[in-house]
Amino acid sequence: QVELVESGGGSVQDGGSLRLSCATSGFTYGHRCMAWFRQAPGKEREGVAYIDNHGTTFYASSVKGRFTISNDNAENALYLQMNTLDVEDTAMYYCAAADRVVGLLYRLCDLKERTYDTWGQGTHVTVTS
Repeated sequence: QVELVESGGGSVQDGGSLRLSCATSGFTYGHRCMAWFRQAPGKEREGVAYIDNHGTTFYASSVKGRFTISNDNAENALYLQMNTLDVEDTAMYYCAAADRVVGLLYRLCDLKERTYDTWGQGTHVTVTS
């Protein structure tokens, strides 16, 4: 059973940095999409960034140039380095995973919520002015 556990959230002043971590376990395949999503109060959950099993990354336009997604397969961990944080980045941040092999299909990674079938419990980030 795949499990994802996020950590690293907290409160930071605008302009500051935080590094989120997601401990992963239970993967049976190496072909997967890993992503970070976030949900701000009163808003829908949105994709922030993903990384695939080849190391290809993609970022939402709102975080591109400020956030960096990475993983450490040896440590079974996913990270999100967040720099130059803004009050608009305040949200619950979720780690998510999806197998790329679905039946006979090998799907592309994306930032669509429906692509991901395994989610962590979230870690909260608050950015203050």
